Amino acid sequence: MRVLIAEDQALLRDGLTRMLTAYGFEVTATVSDGAGLAAELIAVRPDIAVVDVRLPPTFTDEGLRAAIAARRAVPGLPVLVLSQYVERLYARELLADRGGAVGYLLKDRIAEVRQFVDALRQVAAGATLIDPEVVTRLVQRQDALTTLTPREQDVLRLMAEGHSNAAVAERLVITEKSVSNLINSLFAKLGLPASASHHRRVMAVLTYLDHR
Repeated sequence: MRVLIAEDQALLRDGLTRMLTAYGFEVTATVSDGAGLAAELIAVRPDIAVVDVRLPPTFTDEGLRAAIAARRAVPGLPVLVLSQYVERLYARELLADRGGAVGYLLKDRIAEVRQFVDALRQVAAGATLIDPEVVTRLVQRQDALTTLTPREQDVLRLMAEGHSNAAVAERLVITEKSVSNLINSLFAKLGLPASASHHRRVMAVLTYLDHR
């Protein structure tokens, strides 16, 4: 079975290569960044690709976006996402693909090598495998919208319409400080901690739009 590995950490990439080789897989290509990953997936057309979510150069969601692009070009191209992170927006798009042969596992929840090898073979055979924790994290933010107060929902709606804090304050007849406090509150409820790799305002709006 031919495998492509997309992983930026050299030790993990080498470890996966050695482990899979020992289990009879043929690692035909390894990729360390997101640049050209989709093109490589399409060119190699492996029996299964193991793809991390966050790859250089930006360490955000290059791996997922490349997997989605490759599966659009080659429907049903088997991809197993192996990551520490659940990137909600693109994870939903990848897992919503009804072509099968897709999986999403969290690195720190794989208890033994045999479990991972079996997952690879199942996805390569056309199965869809999703770590229960991934499902939980995808659902949590949607459920969190119901915990927003009416005023927080008004603020989020106006943010989704593209209004600045000042414009939101003007429309709701409150101070900009109050708007800022409401935004910080809804960020917390939606599970959006401060992050260097994501704009929380954008992610909050995407959550709102996806729920509509």
